[in-house]
This record gives sequence, structure tokens and C-alpha cells, in this order.
Amino acid sequence: MRLAIDAMGGDYAPREIVPGALEGLSFLGPTDEIVLIGREEAIRPLLPATGLDARVRIEPASQVIEMDDSPVDALRQKRDSSIVKMAKLAADKQVDAVISAGNTGACVAACQLRMRTLGVVSRPGIAVAIPSFHGPVTICDVGANPEPKAFHLLQYAQMASIYAERILGIKKPRVGLLSIGGEESKGNSLVKEARELIKAEGMVNLVGNVEGRDVLTGACDVAICDGFVGNIVLKVTEGLSHGLFQTIEKELAAEAPDLVERFKPVVRKIWARHDYSEYGGAPLLGVDGVCIICHGSSDRRAIKNAVRVARDYVRSNLNAEFESRLSQETANA
Repeated sequence: MRLAIDAMGGDYAPREIVPGALEGLSFLGPTDEIVLIGREEAIRPLLPATGLDARVRIEPASQVIEMDDSPVDALRQKRDSSIVKMAKLAADKQVDAVISAGNTGACVAACQLRMRTLGVVSRPGIAVAIPSFHGPVTICDVGANPEPKAFHLLQYAQMASIYAERILGIKKPRVGLLSIGGEESKGNSLVKEARELIKAEGMVNLVGNVEGRDVLTGACDVAICDGFVGNIVLKVTEGLSHGLFQTIEKELAAEAPDLVERFKPVVRKIWARHDYSEYGGAPLLGVDGVCIICHGSSDRRAIKNAVRVARDYVRSNLNAEFESRLSQETANA
């Protein structure tokens, strides 16, 4: 297995990306390989001075697509960027999976242009597994397709269901459409049309509309929405988690300082379960290959876990299952 990692992508690149990639080697076998893509002069000092693992090599890329760059313009103007070279390696089948914490729009666009989508997929979607008290909930899409058609949401429901079942181990995952109310009469035209398509498909375990609060209360295992809404839900959830834990810590310190040290191990254990870094990264479902998109603020632990996610995705052969399932829908349409 060969994994390519964008060493220059992310808020803390390359100083967190490279060590995280090296730690990720613990998830790989003796014949596997990690390819670090980026500026060699920035990557090399972060590698061990002696005894570098033979499974690691550098693929030079002289340019970097910044977080605030326009994705389309950046792909045209920065052809020797780490993101473009990463996608090209995947398109040429020189690597089995790619990982990036860089500009999400550029990463999605590069993978679409270079790797292409699976023949039966109209538009790829990013599927994020977020922690909840009842277990992980997969949200798709969270940013790849902000203005989808109803048919795209149907395909997200199909692919995210397979992902939740095969990767997260959830049997017959319950799928909900994010809306402003649980009643069938609620929602915009996109939600209503998508709901009818998913109901007619018959294989997705649709539970109907779900509200934003339902995502974390166990009402569904998979939540489907457009990329605009999904990205907002994701960021609000992350902010709420951080704020809640900060509030608990502050209140404990103010009201019962003698209990702070006793409660620290418990709080850390709960936080670890609800920290996005534990989930590593989000797969871009529907591309012809494996692309794992990480949070822009990913630290080395998140990158290490992204290696594990990429490994599991490659081993699962999900793309073949996507093609089989979606081909059936196309044939029945």
C-alpha cells in the first residue's frame, strides 16, 4: 500500500504533518510506503537525522496552495503544488490513497480533475464521522458540493450508508435528511425531492427528516445535506465541543479547585472520545481512488489517524461496492 501525504497542507504544516505521517507508519506493514509531497527544504529537517524509515520518501513540489487561495485559480497557476502533484500521483496509480489537510476546495477540485469520479457518481461528497453520546454519526456532504441536486443527495445517502456500515461497523444505518422539521411537509424543494428519490430507491434505511439537534441525540446514524449546510453543522459542533469542555474546566477551577486534578483524567477521556483528531480525516466519497481530507488545524495525532483511515478505506474496497450499488440504481432509473 502506498499513501501520499500533502506535507504542506494545513495550519501547522509541515511541522505537524511530517511527524504525524511518521507516527502513522505504525498502522502500515513492512512493504507499505508513505510519500511526503512538498518542499524538500521544509520537510527534510523534520525527518530523523539518522535511521529514516525506508518506507518514507519525499516527492518534491515547489509550490503551496494557501488556505485563502481560490481553488480554481490555484490549480491553474500552481501546477507544481503539493495538492496538484498528490492528485496526479493518485491518477497515475502511483499511490493507493492521498491525504491532505490543505485547502479543501482545491483538494476536491484537484481530485475531481485528475482522479475523476467513479463512472456512476455524479458529484463526490465529503463524509465526516462526528462523535456523539450514541456513537459516531456520518454527515455527508460537509463542503464538496454546496449547491447539489436532489440526485446527488440520493447518491450521498447510498455511499454514506455503505461507509457507515463497512467502516464504522453500523448495521443497516439509519439515514436522515437534515431539515427544519421532522414532518414531511417541512424542508425546501431540494430536501423534499431528495426524500422522494431516497424513498423510491428502497435500499437506504431512510428515517425521514431530522433536525439539527437530532444529529447528536441518536435519531440517525447518517445525516445527508448539501455541502453548505453540512460545513456549518460541522463547525458549530466542533465549536460547541471546545466551548463546553472549556466551560467545565473553568467552572471546576472556580468552584471546586481541589477537584480539578481528580477530574482531569475523566475529562481527558471524554474529550478524547469527542475530539475530531481521533477520527483522522474525512473520505471524499465517489472519486476514483481514495482521498482523505483532514481538518485544516490537524495536529500530528490527526494525521497519524488519517493514515489509519486511509489504510482501512483502501482495504475495504468500498469503491467497488459504490459502483455496484449505484449501478443498480442507474439501471432501475
